[in-house]
Amino acid sequence: MARYFIELAYNGSGYSGWQLQPNAPSVQADLNRALTLLLKQESFTTGAGRTDAGVHASFFVAHFDTPRPLASLDTLVRQLNGILGKQIAIRAIYPVIDEAHARFSALSRTYTYHLAKEKDPFTYPFALRVRPLPDPRRMNEAASLLLENEDFTSFARLHSGAKTNRCRVLKASWEERDDQLVFTIQSDRFLRNMVRAIVGTLLLVGQGKASIEEFRRVIEAKDRCKAGSSAPGHALFLRAIEYPCNIKK
Repeated sequence: MARYFIELAYNGSGYSGWQLQPNAPSVQADLNRALTLLLKQESFTTGAGRTDAGVHASFFVAHFDTPRPLASLDTLVRQLNGILGKQIAIRAIYPVIDEAHARFSALSRTYTYHLAKEKDPFTYPFALRVRPLPDPRRMNEAASLLLENEDFTSFARLHSGAKTNRCRVLKASWEERDDQLVFTIQSDRFLRNMVRAIVGTLLLVGQGKASIEEFRRVIEAKDRCKAGSSAPGHALFLRAIEYPCNIKK
């Protein structure tokens, strides 16, 4: 068997997320169908993770296996882009070592969440507009506490089935970019709904509805009911996935 990584980007609007769903559209289902058609064999992709409904990925990785090496990967990229809808773009396909795994070989993932400072008809599908506009300095002070902790049960989806709620957050900060406030968070792994729950709770701090000390107590409580509501998915992007440098063939 030969294993390949696919690098892609997708607009999550209208999708139930990356992962296959029984009665809802998913990015994985569309990609599986396209590969099966072109390779003339049943093809199944494994993604680097699962994104929630409506969440986007400017960079995503999946892997798939074939009985024998593929001849022209550039041609396959063009053919996939011709078959797939406008919301999915294939960037590259390349062979990897047999042990490589799109999900389990990842060293870290980076997400961004976007807040619009002003009403903008050109960015509203991809940025959340909230009033009052939160204070990024207060949110940064609270976000720094994420780097001091490893148990994120308070920001995990209940009954998700995860074996552990421990993660190592490597970066968590807000910055002003033109007409937006952008939150960037990098971690060795993420729990389901984790980023959206963190953002929703940080917004309470930024709007003066919760103190920084209260944010600390939310983390320490290890109780999802103590955190704020999850921020909407349409303003969340998976931006980067880091892999070991020796994974490509």
